[in-house]
Amino acid sequence: MQLREELLKLLEEDREFRYAVAGLLGFREILERLERHQAELEKLWSELKKLREDMNRGFERRDEELARLRRDMFEGFKRHDEEFEKIWREIERLREDMNKGFARHDEELAKLREDFNRHAAESNRRFESLEAELKKLREDMNRGFERRDEELRKLREDMYRGFKRHDEELAKLREDMKRGFERHDEELERLREDFNRMLSIIGRIEGRLTRVERTLEKLTLDIEEEAREVVRHRLREMGVDAKLERLELPGLELDIYGASGDLCILGEATVRLGKRGVEELARKVEALSRMRPDLLRPRTIVLAYTSLATREAVEEAERRGIWILKATGDVTKPPELQQ
Repeated sequence: MQLREELLKLLEEDREFRYAVAGLLGFREILERLERHQAELEKLWSELKKLREDMNRGFERRDEELARLRRDMFEGFKRHDEEFEKIWREIERLREDMNKGFARHDEELAKLREDFNRHAAESNRRFESLEAELKKLREDMNRGFERRDEELRKLREDMYRGFKRHDEELAKLREDMKRGFERHDEELERLREDFNRMLSIIGRIEGRLTRVERTLEKLTLDIEEEAREVVRHRLREMGVDAKLERLELPGLELDIYGASGDLCILGEATVRLGKRGVEELARKVEALSRMRPDLLRPRTIVLAYTSLATREAVEEAERRGIWILKATGDVTKPPELQQ
């Protein structure tokens, strides 16, 4: 009797002892199984999260094509989540049923404890009856747990089959993505070949432009030499003997420059002379007067040598008093030099 009282007191006051008894009765196994199930589900969720991140990186390379795949994948995840919701709801119902069973069990134990206290004289008989009742309750509970385990096993099998189908679908999706990426790589390779051909064409064009630039440079040098020769000859006819050369200063260049006594000659040589060319020549003369007034003389001849002068250029030159000439003669009136 004293042993039973001690056991009852421990059950009532010692929580660890109650848990130990619960473990012997099979409760701890259920909790451990639930924890393993939770760990497996978390592992599955982690794997799904990693897979989703990999797919998102792949989708960035093929947005338009993978948009349709993403919708299909989201629908699959939705179905998968719905299956999980069903499983969780079933587990919650099982947990509620188990808790209700535990509550009924606790109520029964409380009633037994009250009966035991009220009928101390009949403690031995009641304790034996309680042990028999507990044994039967344990057997019923074990059978109930076996049924629950069988149901959980079936649920796990269904869940694994669902995961297998999901994995097969993901494998198909991955294969489709791989084929899409291969097509994308082939298209990039063709674009790269087209780009290389374009670079080759550009290279040939650049070669031609280089030859054109050299030709223009030679032509420019030739017309400058021609201009200085023609202008020197015309000046001699006008009674002026001056050495003509190219003037190069920082930020300023003139094709024709010469000085003789109180007279200086400033000019440009160009194949085609337009109005802007005349204006540019006038700006250069003005800039030279600011930068190097020592190169100027009291009298100045400003001229432009050209093979072709536009009507606007001629009008602008006449307005500014600029002499335009070419190898065959004067385009505008030459300056009058007083000896």
